[in-house]
Amino acid sequence: MKNSLPYIIAEIGQAHEGSLGILYSYIDALANTGVDAVKFQMHIAEAESSEHEPFRVVFSKEDKSRFDYWKRMSFTLSQWKDIKQHCDVFGLDFICSPFSNLAVDWLEEIGVEQYKIGSGEVNNFLILEKIARTGKPVILSSGMSSYEELDETVLFLRERNVSFSILQCTTAYPTQPEQYGLNVIQELQKRYNVPVGFSDHSSKIETGIAATALGASILEFHVVFDRQLFGPDAKSSLTIQETKDLVVALRNIATALANPIDKTTNADFKSLKQIFEKSLAVNKDLSKNHLLTFDDLEAKKPKGFGIDASRFQEVIGKVLNKDLKQWDFLNEADCD
Repeated sequence: MKNSLPYIIAEIGQAHEGSLGILYSYIDALANTGVDAVKFQMHIAEAESSEHEPFRVVFSKEDKSRFDYWKRMSFTLSQWKDIKQHCDVFGLDFICSPFSNLAVDWLEEIGVEQYKIGSGEVNNFLILEKIARTGKPVILSSGMSSYEELDETVLFLRERNVSFSILQCTTAYPTQPEQYGLNVIQELQKRYNVPVGFSDHSSKIETGIAATALGASILEFHVVFDRQLFGPDAKSSLTIQETKDLVVALRNIATALANPIDKTTNADFKSLKQIFEKSLAVNKDLSKNHLLTFDDLEAKKPKGFGIDASRFQEVIGKVLNKDLKQWDFLNEADCD
């Protein structure tokens, strides 16, 4: 697993529509975006579902049931091994969410380094027990969980010495600004003292930028070639070009956060201050013995050729001991 901050996960999810060719095309495209990992979902229809599972939203034009959809979305173990190998070729971490204990067995055979737990599986302690026994770290998505439910899962994982991180997530597609829950990022950090990230379904790059600025060390989002494509996640995804733009922005934000500015000193700007700060001058011809007023003064660059402009109050009411021309600098020796 890479050590980038933030750790950037681009999820293909179901965007492949059951086509290996399309899936490989996504990997190829994402290899040029700078993301750290590509995420998949491993659906083994018979192990995780049944013919009785209804569609939450009927979106498919070819599947009679959700069970049929999962079957169309599935690949064989051999195919999954090749997919993982293709990611390895490009140096992309292979991450996959299992939705059955059998899927965990397959992922172990494939050789995953960590597990992603989808929002709907957070309280599925059967699969969490199965994953805990692998000894692999876990990324936990909190989309449909209350703090009470998360507390139970966190305790479960800690009792089994599982290393884990938590993602703030809102299960709404696409997520609207009032649903982002950016405040939860820091709440999760304080409550559980573990790495916290953000799972985004907003289809906007600013959401991930904001999450990173607020301390998210992991960012996950769906990708699609075009948001007009068919699929349950298409409208909630970023395009490939948006992914490239987001990665650049996130790396810049991470660099900024890693280099805090010390505002107790401005020594680095000494030479610039000499150029940009100003000295006092007079804005009209003034005769010797003139009593200086506020209306006589102007501030001109650079600093150091007259009294500092910040000290203007000190010269008001003083008397000139010489004639000054309009725009002459005003120095200590010019007035009594």
